[in-house]
Amino acid sequence: MCDQGVPVEPIELPCPPEPGAVVVDVARDRVGEFRGEWCGRWFLRPVTGGREWAARPEDVRAASPQQRLRARTARANARSRGEVL
Repeated sequence: MCDQGVPVEPIELPCPPEPGAVVVDVARDRVGEFRGEWCGRWFLRPVTGGREWAARPEDVRAASPQQRLRARTARANARSRGEVL
């Protein structure tokens, strides 16, 4: 829930998703896992692992079922290649 306090910025940000949720950064056209929030930015990382990137909350959308399936498949393939623990 978003009842965690008063927003610092005058624009109310949407509630952040749960850590690990698969989301889409529409500004970069990238699918990633939500990792956390800091200073008004949401941090996402590639589902197959790698470097996090910062996204504006208004640019992040929930992933569609197809996008979530594609992300899980990519992660399983990366794990079978030894790229993800």
